[in-house]
Formats: sequence, structure tokens, C-alpha cells
Amino acid sequence: MYAALRNRFYTWLFRWRGPETGAIVLVQRRVFILPTRHGLLFAMVLLVMLAGSINYSLGLGFVLTFLLAALGVNAMIHTFRNLANLRITGGRARPVFAGDTAHFTLHLENPGETDCYAIGVTHDRTVASFVDVMARSTMPATAGVLAPKRGVLRPGRLILFTRFPLGLYYAWAYVDLDLRCIVYPRPSPSGIPMPPAASSTGAGSERGQGQEDFSGMRQYHRGDSPRHIAWKAAARDQGLLTKQFTGRAETELWLDWAQLPPQMGTEERLSHLARWVLDAHAAGLVYGLRVPGTSVALAAGEAQRERCLEVLALHDIGR
Repeated sequence: MYAALRNRFYTWLFRWRGPETGAIVLVQRRVFILPTRHGLLFAMVLLVMLAGSINYSLGLGFVLTFLLAALGVNAMIHTFRNLANLRITGGRARPVFAGDTAHFTLHLENPGETDCYAIGVTHDRTVASFVDVMARSTMPATAGVLAPKRGVLRPGRLILFTRFPLGLYYAWAYVDLDLRCIVYPRPSPSGIPMPPAASSTGAGSERGQGQEDFSGMRQYHRGDSPRHIAWKAAARDQGLLTKQFTGRAETELWLDWAQLPPQMGTEERLSHLARWVLDAHAAGLVYGLRVPGTSVALAAGEAQRERCLEVLALHDIGR
């Protein structure tokens, strides 16, 4: 009951609503501020100075005490303003392998006329990255989140904070954007050798795209080989086009779930398939992937590698 009440209180106090789509503006009610340890020590010193000035009737002591107190109040205002009114939008997180650190990008936009310095972004309060956001500009900041297992990783609540300018106050705001990162299975370091590729003269060899006869051009797709790009057409301002060829592919390789020993568990199979995908891509082979419920057609290139790894990452996640 205590935990439930505490969660409800925190939800009301910090206005936790779950992942938010679009941009987040740090209005005043979203920014919190408290004194740091140095700030509390500073306040204690001021109290001692005030008590000494009263006890000994020191006029200059009163002047110095109230001057420092005014400095502390101004520092609180500047610390709060250093974070308020920033506009936060999310960026794309590149896929990672399980066990690595995913880096989520936040774009910090400062629409005001005052520069914002030393804005920190953190996920676990132990590791943070800092950026300066000049007036009327946008700066990217990254937050690292450990990806313990394959699937879809969401960062949850990220913390934006600052102690600028004097370190006497700590201002922070919670940001929960609708971000995600695909986490690929961790490839096995070594193990079962990759199955042999089929020759172009074998059964099913005509399923590859081939590299023999020129058949035309199409729009460039991410992952296409630079060797097949029509650079002359690009020089004529016709955009990026990719040359297409017909004929038999030299080799074809199917990476099949059923090719692994039956005693292997699901995660171990996915780990070995991820290793095969990386090895096939490094060898420049035309390959496809078969897992229960999903099949990836024969292809090659960076796009094929990412497509196959994503299928492995999301296998059985929905269930």
C-alpha cells in the first residue's frame, strides 16, 4: 500500500503520463529545483555569518551576508531559467546487439535569446552527457541505455538537469518520449559452421538477381552497392539510380532455423543465425533467412543484413 501511494504521489507531483509523442516543452511546472550539497553548505555559512554580525554588531558583516544571499537568490533564478522553455524532440536510435549500450538522441531546441550552458542528459544518474545550447539553435544530446536482451528497447524516463551557473542548485526535468531501439540477438562467438551456399547451376539458382546482363535502372534504395549506382545519371542531376542486372546469381544461401540442431533453445538458435547473417554479409553472398512464421527473400547488401537481424530481434516478441 505504501508503494502504491508513493507511486501515485510521484505521478501527481512529477506529472508522469507515460511516453509522449511529438515535442515536449519544459514549461515552468515541468522543471524542479532543489539546493545541492554545496548550496546547503552555502546557506549554513550565511546563517553563521548573520549570527556573528548580529552578535558583534558588524555593519560590514551585514553587508557581506546580504550581498552573498542576493547572489544565492540570483543563482537560483539563473539555474531555473537555464532549463526552462527548452523544446525537446526525439531522434532515431541505431540498432545495437544485446549487451551493448543503445544511444538515444534528444534534440534540444532553445527558442529564447539567452544561451543555455551545461545541460546534462542521463538515464541512470551515473553517466551523463553535457551540451551547450546557444540562443535560437538546436543541439543533439545522447543518453546511453544498456540493452540487456534482444527485442524492442524503450529508454523510459530520461532526466535533463543543470547546475549552472554556480552549482548551488540542481534543476531537473523528466522527459519520456516515445522512442525505441531495435536490439539484435548477440551473435555467437563461434560454433556451427555456416551451411554451404548453392551454386548457380544447382536447383533454385534462378532466384538470385544475378550480375550478368544489364536490364535497366531503378531508384536507389538504402543498402545498394555503390558499384551499381549510375554515377553518370547522378552527375546529370537525375537523382541516384541503381543499375539492375539479369542472369543467374553465382551463389545462394538459405539460413534456415531447421538447419540447427534440434536440442538448441530459441535464444541459442537466434544467436547462431545472427552469426551466420554477419558472416554471409561479410562474404558478399546472396542469402535469405527462414525462421518459424517469417521468411526473408534472397538478397545481398547492408539492407538485407539489417532486415534479417531485425527479424531475428523481433522473433516471437509479439507473443
